[in-house]
Amino acid sequence: MSSWETDRRTLLRAGFVTPIALHGESAAAAAPEDEAMFASERLFADVRAYAEAGNKQSGGAGDRWTADWISRRLAASGFSVERQRFDVPWLETTTSELALGDVRIEVVAQPPLASTGTIDLTAPLRLADTVERLDGAIAIVRLPHRRWSTLVDRAVREPIEDALARGARALVLVTTGPTGEALLLNTPADHPVTDRPLVLLAPRLAAPAIEAARAGREARLRLSGRSGMRAAENVIGRLVRPDCPWLVVSTPRSGWTDCVGERGPGIAIWLALADWMPRAYRQHSLLFVCNSGHEFENLGASHIVGSVGPPTAKTDFWLHLGANAATRDYQETPGRLLPLPSADSYRFLMTSPEFVEHARTIFNGQPGIEMAYPSAAGAAGELAEVIKAGYPRHAGIFGAHRHHHSASDDLSTVAAEPLAVTARAFRAFLKAVAPPQR
Repeated sequence: MSSWETDRRTLLRAGFVTPIALHGESAAAAAPEDEAMFASERLFADVRAYAEAGNKQSGGAGDRWTADWISRRLAASGFSVERQRFDVPWLETTTSELALGDVRIEVVAQPPLASTGTIDLTAPLRLADTVERLDGAIAIVRLPHRRWSTLVDRAVREPIEDALARGARALVLVTTGPTGEALLLNTPADHPVTDRPLVLLAPRLAAPAIEAARAGREARLRLSGRSGMRAAENVIGRLVRPDCPWLVVSTPRSGWTDCVGERGPGIAIWLALADWMPRAYRQHSLLFVCNSGHEFENLGASHIVGSVGPPTAKTDFWLHLGANAATRDYQETPGRLLPLPSADSYRFLMTSPEFVEHARTIFNGQPGIEMAYPSAAGAAGELAEVIKAGYPRHAGIFGAHRHHHSASDDLSTVAAEPLAVTARAFRAFLKAVAPPQR
């Protein structure tokens, strides 16, 4: 098992939940069966099922289980289901440590690795945040406090490039963030960001290494394990009504950890919409896609928009449900995160320009997404792939909650009521931007 994979943990029932007023659509405005589909209990049950699948790395056991589960759900809702296969890297480490004499500090190998063999390197440990040369050293790159997500981020890429340019032989990246854990970062699938060893160090474990680096002490970096390529799959559900325009709803399901808060709310809302829309939208063809390969810089989404998406001129609307769609917020205190009953506000709602005001009205009062932005201001994640493909009418939600990319992203990071409020608002938003009856 890799050093970042987590065992299936005892699932926690989300507590600290208080009622939150609904926005955008009253309960009386929807049929009773619609309300059942979007009830907090049902939505949270789907998040729980997603959590039980364990680790969601692309092509792994949890990702495959989730693909089978959502395929059955789509078929039960009347969709014709198919799979789109593509290859992704995988890595399982048996040894991953930084040794300072008799002190051994756990590190996490950042995939994909440039070398597939055992790495056993002894060299001086040095801090990279100096102007000095780092020739032959194991350099510690300390990132500032943030909710880190990707190696493509300039704030990550540039200090790595700088340390390598000054001669570092290997890199230890301290991913300083809210949980104090090591955070695996999204990366291109086709090549490592460096041909030298790159590992991640949890900030809560970093003090001895930083002290040793200040003194220029010798350290030993050891990595061993197995790696290769394996198949991952996008799940595609179609309900074709001849000569009718298309509506598309997409969501990713993969990630580095169990990803319960990162992916679970988007999956649950996506499943509720898949149950509701075939009956509500009888004059539209429907395409529902659930992508793997997200942690490899939206690899699965790039396959979808390139070969599966309907013609742009025949697509009424594309809705994307990305990370942190409705995840619990926390108070950050020294050494602790205290759970709150509300949704994390570090989530963004972007739409094509003509729908911004609709969105601001319907999502009024919901943390973060009450202020929708035009996508021309710059979208991120898989929504960017949709826009790049030329779909003019679109919206997407994305963000990063406090446990984003951490091993502790489990069921406790989701609260049922904010999830239901967000789901019902997306139902109302769809009705506003793509009316069911023409």
